[in-house]
Amino acid sequence: MEEKSVQAELASYTGKLLREHYGKGPASVYVSIKHPFITFYLRDFLTPTERVLRSQGHDRKVEETRDLLMKEVLHELKATLTVVADLQVDNLYYDWSLENRTGIILGVLSEDQANKDEHFYEYPAKDKLHEEINRVSRQVEKEPEKTNSLYLNDRTLVIQRKGILVDIEKELIRSGYEQPLRLSKRRLEKDMLDRRLYESILGVSITDLFVDWDFQLDQSFIVLIIQKNKPM
Repeated sequence: MEEKSVQAELASYTGKLLREHYGKGPASVYVSIKHPFITFYLRDFLTPTERVLRSQGHDRKVEETRDLLMKEVLHELKATLTVVADLQVDNLYYDWSLENRTGIILGVLSEDQANKDEHFYEYPAKDKLHEEINRVSRQVEKEPEKTNSLYLNDRTLVIQRKGILVDIEKELIRSGYEQPLRLSKRRLEKDMLDRRLYESILGVSITDLFVDWDFQLDQSFIVLIIQKNKPM
């Protein structure tokens, strides 16, 4: 199956899957694949109930509920990626921008399909961007042991950080506080990550910024969605 056909089928399936679990799916899903990553960018994704909760200042309740439902969604999506696209995915991550009614699902492909660092091509200002990402990491946790990034296309930039957890965070995870830690870190880091600075460094306009963690593997992913002159 051609790549565009695979992307279209995966986009259609993901929209239906989210609608089944949430009662309303995104208006559109855009799939990008470039080893070692696959992303699903969701637009106009907010249910009527979530809209009411947000109007009452209960964003955290929305995030907590979505976290519970996403466990089943990711399980089904991972299986479908294998069947439809012959993609073996090690882990799936996600994040939301409730304000923009958007979201991201990020898949990391298995190493037998993605040979570690050889896919992380150079691009202008890559080192400068990493420097600024590391600076923020030092402020909210610690400097990553390793930072890398990859443009999947001209709309999607994925940044990977490894070795960022501090001892108190590791202890909270061992004590069963993973979800509260994730929600708190997500809010804190998004406040600290300077979208305008990254726009200046990269020479682009950024429409969305997402972040998620794998606490067991001690790594984090940041996804930047970049604006184009014409609609997607």
